[in-house]
Amino acid sequence: MRMEQKTFDPDGVGVANGAYFGLPFEPDSADLVLISAPWDVTVSYGAGTAYGPDAIIEASTQLDFHEPLAPEAWRRGIATADVDYSLLETSQRLRADAVRVIEHLEGGGAADDDAILRKLRRVNEGCAAMNAAIRSQAGRWLSAGKLVGLVGGDHSTPYGLVCALAERHASFGVLHVDAHMDLRVAYEGFEFSHASIMHNLLRDVPQIERLVQVGVRDFCRTEAEAAEGSERIASFPGFDLSAAMFRGETWDALCRRIVETLPREVYVSFDIDGLSPDCCPHTGTPVPGGLSFDQAVWLLDTLVRSGRRIIGFDVVEVAPAGEERIDAIVGARMLWKLCSLTLKR
Repeated sequence: MRMEQKTFDPDGVGVANGAYFGLPFEPDSADLVLISAPWDVTVSYGAGTAYGPDAIIEASTQLDFHEPLAPEAWRRGIATADVDYSLLETSQRLRADAVRVIEHLEGGGAADDDAILRKLRRVNEGCAAMNAAIRSQAGRWLSAGKLVGLVGGDHSTPYGLVCALAERHASFGVLHVDAHMDLRVAYEGFEFSHASIMHNLLRDVPQIERLVQVGVRDFCRTEAEAAEGSERIASFPGFDLSAAMFRGETWDALCRRIVETLPREVYVSFDIDGLSPDCCPHTGTPVPGGLSFDQAVWLLDTLVRSGRRIIGFDVVEVAPAGEERIDAIVGARMLWKLCSLTLKR
């Protein structure tokens, strides 16, 4: 077991060292590297997820390290890559342009207005550059033999990581926990909208063999038709899962049914709003219903117990809110579960 600081005490006081969980590992010697994406340019309702990574880092130092589902897995090394705060600066600048576009459209303005088109072009170019930066950073660690997880930021941010994984895996599945399908085409004119991430990945990454969506409960007719009409998409809407349990089917049986639709290698995309809003009241677009924290963890544990391998993951759409820390606390603990279960195999 590798440790960079022999004085680190996993049962001691949490260390605020700027790393997720206060762990002492350096990326070069850890098995898992966490990259951060402080970005929320295209969010269409509530903003603030760009501050998610820092809030999760702060909250994560209060977490205890004993993990019954994957005992001592963290000792393989969970490291924090340097946060590129230029992404946050660009996000803040482009967010102003995005807000103007959204307000213009919501006010009934023409989509082909010249001033709006210029702002839209700037946003789309900036989002493409962000994707390239994440893809480059993820690719560097993947080429070094590391597992990579991403902490957002809004749900547009994992695009580059998934593309980098696709360069190294012939085929894999995506387990997508979310309140939304995210299958919209260039929502509000933003090519890389948070609401378009799964459409974009299916369009651009043929290596994705199957997209399995769990807990979705707020989507438009076009998205529903896209899911129903694609052999690559398996959807388990939130109310359908509840209805099955109302009729007596166990959550364990449902999880096994969900996992059976996935191939052997799986990327996990975890939007925090897939959980019940009491877990994430300040996320950008909270939706009633959703999974409990334990239901989500049971699903992830079922995935790993099935023999499938998590090849990468993200935790996105965590929005801190001043002294109300529940969103960051939940985000940090879901991140811990994903790290632990990924390292378990």
